[in-house]
Amino acid sequence: MCSDSSATTVRATVVQASTVFYDTPATLDKAERLLAEAAGYGSQLVVFPEAFIGGYPRGSSFGAIIGSRTAKGREDFRKYHASAIDVPGPEVDRLAAMAGKYKVYLVMGVIEREGYTLYCTVLFFDSQGHYMGKHRKIMPTAVERIVWGFGDGSTIPVFATPIGKIGAAICWENRMPLLRTAMYGKGIEIYCAPTADSRDTWQATMTHIALEGGCFVLSANQFCRRKDYPPPPEYVFLGTEEDLTPDSVVCAGRQCHYITIGNCSGWTQL
Repeated sequence: MCSDSSATTVRATVVQASTVFYDTPATLDKAERLLAEAAGYGSQLVVFPEAFIGGYPRGSSFGAIIGSRTAKGREDFRKYHASAIDVPGPEVDRLAAMAGKYKVYLVMGVIEREGYTLYCTVLFFDSQGHYMGKHRKIMPTAVERIVWGFGDGSTIPVFATPIGKIGAAICWENRMPLLRTAMYGKGIEIYCAPTADSRDTWQATMTHIALEGGCFVLSANQFCRRKDYPPPPEYVFLGTEEDLTPDSVVCAGRQCHYITIGNCSGWTQL
């Protein structure tokens, strides 16, 4: 790590896996299995994708068009809202306990519920099992704005830890220069980027941030097949074959971004 951190080598795991949709307890169980596997490799830091707990609603419209909402869409949103978690809350406590059990720093993408509003949020936990804080996505992307509320910029933390200064920006907000600058100004060393974007341009963005910020960049995206999503069939999955099969890939996840740029060195890739 960088000269002001006590560790010289950090082992990290970037998770690329799908949510268990509309089943938050099962998703938490899956997260624990993945954490146990990462800990078995000796990982000290584990980064999960955007909206892993609660689910990224890829292809869903929730029956909303301008001037109209369908009854079916309202019911789908009710289930989605029920899958979100309160912060603080019992799911946060369980995630903290997992981090402590497996002695890892944990960066977890969740859908946070506050009253009737949902937020796309990242939670941070230390290796002693303590919840450190959160970052709410400031600007949801495109149609996400009818599903998620806006963050207000008050949650752009960078946490000083024995393995380095850790922070996160979510998906499209990584392309906001002033947000990145705020994190650079706080001395970020381990820049986490949970996302739902698997395009080539995303990898270019991650490389640019590593060069610009002189920091390590770890980006996590879900890997999803059609069978990972529940019925009904009216999802719109762009960029896939016309006739989807259960095994059709609807989010390829892409490779883990593991970039060492600047004055830092000594990381080990799984």
